[in-house]
Amino acid sequence: MRIAHLLAAAALLGGVAVSAGLMAEGGSPATVPAAGTDIALAPPKAAAVTQPSAPGAWGGIRSGQEATLSDRVVDYRIEATLDPVKHTIDGKQRLTWRNRSDQPVRSVYLHLYLNAFQNAESTFHTEQRKSGAGIRNSSLSQDGEWGYMELRSVQQGGAKVPWTFVQPDGGPATDQTVVRMDLPQAVAPGASTTLDISFFDQLPRVMARSGYFDSFHLVAQWFPKIAVLELPGERGATTLRWNAHEYHAESEYYADFGSYDVKLTVPREYTVGATGELQGTPVEKDGRLTHHFIQGDVHDFAWSADKRSAKPLVDTWSGHGGAPVKITVLFPPELASNAAPTMQAAKDALAYFSRTLGPYPYKTLTIVVPPHNASEAEGMEYPTFFTTGAAPGLEAGTTAAAMLDFVTIHEFGHGYFYGILASNEFEEPFLDEGLNEYWNHRMLRDSGRKMPLTTPFLRRIGFAPQASGFEFERMGTPRDEPSDPLGQNAYHRLQGVGPVYTRGATTMRDLEAQLGKDTMERAFKEYYRRWKFRHPSIADFREVLAEVSGQRKLVETVFAQQVYAVTRVDDRISSFTSEELAPTPGVRLQDGKRVDVSAEQAARQADQLREQWEQAHPDAKPGTGPFPYLTTVTVRRRGADVPQTLLVEFADGSKETVQWSGERRWHTFEWRKPVKAVSARIDPEGKHLLDVNKLDDSRTLKQDGSAARRWTADLAAIFQSLIALIATV
Repeated sequence: MRIAHLLAAAALLGGVAVSAGLMAEGGSPATVPAAGTDIALAPPKAAAVTQPSAPGAWGGIRSGQEATLSDRVVDYRIEATLDPVKHTIDGKQRLTWRNRSDQPVRSVYLHLYLNAFQNAESTFHTEQRKSGAGIRNSSLSQDGEWGYMELRSVQQGGAKVPWTFVQPDGGPATDQTVVRMDLPQAVAPGASTTLDISFFDQLPRVMARSGYFDSFHLVAQWFPKIAVLELPGERGATTLRWNAHEYHAESEYYADFGSYDVKLTVPREYTVGATGELQGTPVEKDGRLTHHFIQGDVHDFAWSADKRSAKPLVDTWSGHGGAPVKITVLFPPELASNAAPTMQAAKDALAYFSRTLGPYPYKTLTIVVPPHNASEAEGMEYPTFFTTGAAPGLEAGTTAAAMLDFVTIHEFGHGYFYGILASNEFEEPFLDEGLNEYWNHRMLRDSGRKMPLTTPFLRRIGFAPQASGFEFERMGTPRDEPSDPLGQNAYHRLQGVGPVYTRGATTMRDLEAQLGKDTMERAFKEYYRRWKFRHPSIADFREVLAEVSGQRKLVETVFAQQVYAVTRVDDRISSFTSEELAPTPGVRLQDGKRVDVSAEQAARQADQLREQWEQAHPDAKPGTGPFPYLTTVTVRRRGADVPQTLLVEFADGSKETVQWSGERRWHTFEWRKPVKAVSARIDPEGKHLLDVNKLDDSRTLKQDGSAARRWTADLAAIFQSLIALIATV
């Protein structure tokens, strides 16, 4: 039994904490020297940054005149061999890392992400249980299909490097996803060091977008990856610090840019897809092929291998100032119907993102359609390489087809927000998931795409309702009781990371409605220009929006309400009247005398005046007459202060529009006009999709079924979504 299995069994049975984790080279337990603790770690609960980064952070803005796209901090040279029967990988890695700081570095931190899947006591699975989700892919505990990574040896210049597992976020002592290596030779400021690492992977039954099913292998987070050393002035750091977080249940990743030179050896009959460009024809030896991939200016590397792959679909896309991009779609035979739609969606996304943000900077794009029973591998992004959804028997115009289209666009979009902009997904997932989701739906809207809510059968009988993407996001986000700011980190969230997508996209769409569509695009394009191949923070994004739009107060208010805090939006019309000011009973002066007018007399006088007026105005519109009308509208605010518009329409077609903002919880507006009001509506342009309930935004003084019809349509959309979901399971 492998040592990792023994440790897993010990953890499960007795909860024993192993101080040094695996054995150091030579079979003796690694020790923890006193040296190496002089550089702090990022706080365990670090989240949205409030202070903008220094102008020179990460080497400053990339002008395009540099020798490389990014300031390459790390170089990986990896040779790996896959055993597709045992689902294991033997790997050798030469990791060269440059110390960007002005201090000597005596210890480095590496991520061993695969150890999240080695037992039920990892931070990942512990958080899963606390959330009520149990163990993802629960068959693992029954069938022994766990995954892990062993460090078999680590050397620096021929000297052995001791290591110990640490839990920077205060997770269980049994978590082994972060390791500290205490170097025999410190790395001087500006100097580089090389670590020669021998490692072994046991892939898990596919889960959390990594692992195997049958002959299909998605090999992700599979090699020891060095953490990020942040300098003062970068992402809110005030002193030098290591940013190294455990693998949390709902977090993703953060790493330095660098270059990858990777040789992958697999059986001859296996088709391989990977990050980067294939170098020449694979070399055959002893029934195996070695595929050689190289890619610079990325911060991760992933690959797939499957002997059941159909002949790949390959095409080339060119446009918008970038080099031609070779697109490869890998898919199993039973999902051949997915290949062409995936290719088209990728081309459309390349065109849109290159035009609206900036040219795609790489020469390849590889997309994998996972096979049936490998759904855990669907929808995950890596540089120049991602997996999309899967829909057997795909038919155009159905919900399944639209979802494949959207997932492909979404995962491609990550290539910009996660890949090129490279934000910290542990601490600020909003910069990737939220912004990407917003830009995805922006693309769908701009290209006229809507979400069909139908199945193949219903479509054939002519029942195919549609919903806009942003309305779909709105329905899926918590609005009445949102619990977590968008800027919260990925792993301390009461409602999980889902609202980062839905509420994030909705918040950005609402801000777009305030700033203007063109202004928002200019801001995002500038954000990409300034921060590509660097690591922006939420504060950096906020500053670009404020500067480009020229509306700093509005931008900072939105960030204060929804990004750094979380505030419900709930404006409504609480009352609406428009009453005729006809003669009323009482004592009044007539010809210098006080006259007591009874209610009957006042009514008779009003009737006479109306009759005379109607005879004089035979073509008068309803709602007009001899008397003025007093129109009163009271609006109430039960949430955040948002810039609001009230629109009142009158019987003669005239309108009154007023603006309302401020912290006051209610306000009453009045108009005295010779015509009756017929409707009152706040947010007439639909700028506030975060509002708890849009149905209470309007009132009418005549019977109007539009609200009921809209509510019925919303219910129908939800119902049809459930039908489509059930039909595709």
